[in-house]
Amino acid sequence: QVQLIESGGGLVQAGGSLRLSCAASGDTFSSYSMAWFRQAPGKEREFVSVLTGSGGNTDYAASVKGRFTISRDNAKNTVYLQMNSLKPEDTAVYYCAARRGLWSSSANYYDRWGQGTQVTVSS
Repeated sequence: QVQLIESGGGLVQAGGSLRLSCAASGDTFSSYSMAWFRQAPGKEREFVSVLTGSGGNTDYAASVKGRFTISRDNAKNTVYLQMNSLKPEDTAVYYCAARRGLWSSSANYYDRWGQGTQVTVSS
């Protein structure tokens, strides 16, 4: 099973950028579809983005499409989330998740999760 550790969160002004990283260890990283989810206070965890093991296919939530970019470096066992044009409504704890095989935008299908990293966007 893969273990996940996120980093890169922080405080940024609206319109700014952050890049989140998720380092994986313990298994064949390229076998896993990798996703980012987020959870704001008082809200349910929501899908942000996902990409396949090869990185050839990606998907994004409508709210972040055109602003966020997901990518992975299988040689470094790391997945990234580049976040541009950040808005206050992007404020949340961001979680990295892994699923062996087919990708999904549903959190229920992911059995490996990182501890989360806080992203705060000030207006």
